[in-house]
Amino acid sequence: MRPLCVVQLLPALESGGVERTTLEIAAALVAAGHRSVVVSAGGRLLPQLLATGAEHIALDIGRKSPLTLRHARTLRAVFAQTDIVHARSRLPAWVGWLALRGMPAATRPHFITTVHGLNSPSRYSAILTRGERVICVSESVRCHVLRHYPQLDSGKLAVIPRGVDPAAFPRRAGVDRGARAAWAQRHPALAGEGPLLLLPGRGTRLKGHADAIALLAALRQAGCDARLWLPGAVQSGRTRYLAELEAQAGALGVRQALALTEPTAAMASAYAAADLVLQLSRKPEAFGRTVIEALCVGCPVLGWAHGGVGELLERMQPQGAVAPFDASELARRALELLDNPPAPAATMPLTLKAMQEATLALYRSVMEPA
Repeated sequence: MRPLCVVQLLPALESGGVERTTLEIAAALVAAGHRSVVVSAGGRLLPQLLATGAEHIALDIGRKSPLTLRHARTLRAVFAQTDIVHARSRLPAWVGWLALRGMPAATRPHFITTVHGLNSPSRYSAILTRGERVICVSESVRCHVLRHYPQLDSGKLAVIPRGVDPAAFPRRAGVDRGARAAWAQRHPALAGEGPLLLLPGRGTRLKGHADAIALLAALRQAGCDARLWLPGAVQSGRTRYLAELEAQAGALGVRQALALTEPTAAMASAYAAADLVLQLSRKPEAFGRTVIEALCVGCPVLGWAHGGVGELLERMQPQGAVAPFDASELARRALELLDNPPAPAATMPLTLKAMQEATLALYRSVMEPA
C-alpha cells in the first residue's frame, strides 16, 4: 500500500493517556513510512511528538467555546491531502466532522474515532460513535458504548487496548531493594523493612487516595509495618485536597508512614521498589494503564473490580480484584498478596507493539476498496 497521511485530532499535548497514545501511534506511522500529522493546541509533550518525525499543526480545537467551530475551515484545507482523520476527543471530533461534511464525498478522508473514556451519554458525546470505525480502548468501553447507543452497528467497533513497552518496564525478580533504598532516601517516610504500597495518580478524589490511606491504617493496625507512597497527589492548585489527605492520615495515626509527592517520570523504578500497587479509582476507568505497567514489572496489583481496571485484573491477576469499596475485603486481600505474591505471567499480552500494529492494521482496512 502507498504511504498514508493520517491526521490525529486532540485538544492538547500536555499529559494523559490520550496524549501518550497519540504519540505512540504517531511514532508507529512514521516508522512504517507514513506521514503523521497531529492537530492540537500544543503543550509540554510537543517536543516528544516532533522527535518521532511527526508534524504538528497548532490549532486550539479543544477550547469549549462556540468559536472553536470556526477552525473547521482551517482543517478542511489540512484534510485536502489527508487519507485518514482520527479524532480522539469529543470537541476536536466535532470540529473535524464539520470540516469533513464540507468536503466533496469523493475526496473526503476516512473518519476514525477512539473512545478513550466512559463518557456520559449525550448528543455531544455521540460524535465519537460517528467514525467509520470506532476504536474502544477496552471491552468495558465497548459495552458502555453499545449500552448507551443501541442503534450503533456493533460491527464498526474495534477493541484495541492500550499497551506497555516491556523494554521501558523491565521485569525484575522480587522487590528491587536498591530502588527502594534510593526512593526512601528521597522520601524518608518510605524507609523501613515493611512492605511498600504504591498508588500513582493525580491529586483528585477520583483516584482513591483516601481509600489507600484507610488501607494503610488497617494494615498497620493488623501488625503489618507497611508504608504508602502516593506519587502525583501533590499537584498545583490542589493544596486543600492535600491538606485533607494529611489530616486523614494524622487522624488515623499513619502520617509518618505516608509519602505524598509530586508525580515522577521514573515509574518503572517506582514499581520495582513496591511490594503492592494499588488502583482504587472511585469512578470506573476506561482502561487502567498502571495495572499493566506494574504487572509488566512483576509487581502484584490490588484494585476495585470495576471498569477497565476490573477487566484487566480479571484477565491477568484475579486475586487482586476486590468488589468496589469493600474496605475490609481490600485489607484482607492486601495481606494475602503481601504474604503470598502471585507469580507474574510469563509474558505481557498487552504490549505497545500490539496496540500500534492493530491500529495501523485498522487504518489499512478502511483504505482497502470494498
